[in-house]
Amino acid sequence: MKEEITITVKDLDGNIHQLICPLEMGLSLKDICKAYELPMEAMCGGMAMCATCHCYILSKASALPEKGDIEEALLSELFTTSASSRLACQIQITAAMDGLSLEIAPN
Repeated sequence: MKEEITITVKDLDGNIHQLICPLEMGLSLKDICKAYELPMEAMCGGMAMCATCHCYILSKASALPEKGDIEEALLSELFTTSASSRLACQIQITAAMDGLSLEIAPN
């Protein structure tokens, strides 16, 4: 069984970052972006209350869990959403996400 996966993140300046993500720690996409000091605000600390961890999933969306009602409600209040919009705090990293690509959304 894998101990870590790689996720690609495009930041607000268009820079591409390859993130090595340990699986045993129970991290979310928000947690790993913050650990790598990427510009994801995440003001509420991952409580699904602010939508400042908004991102666009660029690949492998089938490997992600379905959006919950709270996530859907927060995303519906944003002006910059797309069909691939997600809240990074609501997505726990799993082995199935190896190779996932995402883009940090503008605030």
